Amino acid sequence: MSTAGDNNNDNVSDICANCGKGEDSSGSLKACAACKLVKYCNRECQIAHRPRHKKECKKRAVELHAEKLFESPPLEYEDCPICLLRMPNLHTGRRYMSCCGKFICSGCIHAVQIRDGGMGLCPFYRTPATSSDKLMRNFEKRMEAGDAIAIHEIGVQYFHGDNGHSQDITKALELYKRAGDLGHAESYNNIGVAYFHGQGVGVNMKKAKDYYELAAMLGHDRARNSIGRTEAQLGNLDKHWTIASRGGNSRSVFNVKMLYLEGNATKEDYTNAVQSYQAYLREVKSDQRDEAAAAYDDNKYIEEGQEVV
Repeated sequence: MSTAGDNNNDNVSDICANCGKGEDSSGSLKACAACKLVKYCNRECQIAHRPRHKKECKKRAVELHAEKLFESPPLEYEDCPICLLRMPNLHTGRRYMSCCGKFICSGCIHAVQIRDGGMGLCPFYRTPATSSDKLMRNFEKRMEAGDAIAIHEIGVQYFHGDNGHSQDITKALELYKRAGDLGHAESYNNIGVAYFHGQGVGVNMKKAKDYYELAAMLGHDRARNSIGRTEAQLGNLDKHWTIASRGGNSRSVFNVKMLYLEGNATKEDYTNAVQSYQAYLREVKSDQRDEAAAAYDDNKYIEEGQEVV
């Protein structure tokens, strides 16, 4: 006997794929979490239907994942709240302020330091600089409040054994996972790096790729570049490097260039990567940020040689 999941009924999404029960006004049927193609009235019906649905479910789940992976990713960081320019992807081009819970670009921080004689005021809250002990207390308070960035920063302290934290890579990875689940891309990337290099965990390329993909979907350009490198090694010349170029990843632009020179990418592919990367540069550059970068290396917001492609 055929079931609702085995026919071409246009209303298949509104009936249980196993027993054929229709959805009532309470919306009691639940969609298959993996493929979204069918619904079930309970767990028992889902288990009973699994042998017939498994192949179709896995195929559609892979398609949905690929669609999400190649969507235009969000910006990893919001614009600087002071100058309102796009935040640079280079970590020295921005700084997290634990007093206000915001990232401020190096240009705005430097401008305030010059104007106020190096007092170290927060450009956003205008509060004075804090001691390292108070800084860590601020991070811990924000971590308790569920601040993903603070959770990540404490994870970094455990990973390296800094600022009074004993090195505990297992604890660091737990905090990275918690921050990543709250939407912090860098944390997922760090877990991917740990699995790739075997840092505190066994080398596991599948898990590394899985976490790189999670980070990439949240806008992390270095994770996206890492996926592209892996795919290229497998002979799959896909769009990851082009997408990473939009995020300001100069290495991805170079990789697309090499593919083009080797005859494995088109001129249009390379042109798109260069133009996307140049658009990123236009969005992050400013005189104020240039002045900050010229004053201190810790304020650099564009990598050496990034200006020339």
